[in-house]
Amino acid sequence: MRAHPSTSPRGSALARRILSLIGWQLHFEGLPALQGVIVVYPHTSNWDFPLGVLAKWAMGIEAKFWGKHTLFRIPLFGAWLRWLGGVPVDRAAARGVVEQMVDLFERKRQAGEYFWLALTPEGTRSWRPAWRSGFYRVTLGAQVPILLASLDYGRKQVRVMDVIELSGQVDEDMKRIAQAFEGCTGRRPDLAAPIRLEGSKEGS
Repeated sequence: MRAHPSTSPRGSALARRILSLIGWQLHFEGLPALQGVIVVYPHTSNWDFPLGVLAKWAMGIEAKFWGKHTLFRIPLFGAWLRWLGGVPVDRAAARGVVEQMVDLFERKRQAGEYFWLALTPEGTRSWRPAWRSGFYRVTLGAQVPILLASLDYGRKQVRVMDVIELSGQVDEDMKRIAQAFEGCTGRRPDLAAPIRLEGSKEGS
């Protein structure tokens, strides 16, 4: 993967050292564009969040994540979420979460600003029969690439390396994503959702 010339960050040596001390390896080759969506899989444990934040610091990227807007109103906690990269979204708004994110991507594109949104398409640590479709609709609507990030507890590796341009052909796109994540094991493998989209008849 060729990194975009404006997205070659310098990460935290301390964060990389901590990852190494706890036995984890980080594989990251840079970001392919100024804007995009990072899909993180699998998400099966409370440990995924601190591991992901540590990897984010080690890579030196300012990946954002969305959260319920009311959480950001809580004193100190809301400020902490913003500091970590949280973006508030109002699920009850007339314009849904997907539309809010697509609009935000467009504003960032017009301003020539960096914006990467990290999402866990399972949406929960509990088992689900399929991935939620929000990441797919945001990516298509914003016309940005997807960068696949795996939290592989089996190999103790965080890999952020595979880039996919969605075609709009859901089953074909999901097959490509499933191939990229093949062999990746979550902390609780039994809770990892099959790699298929809600409403899709096919998947892995």
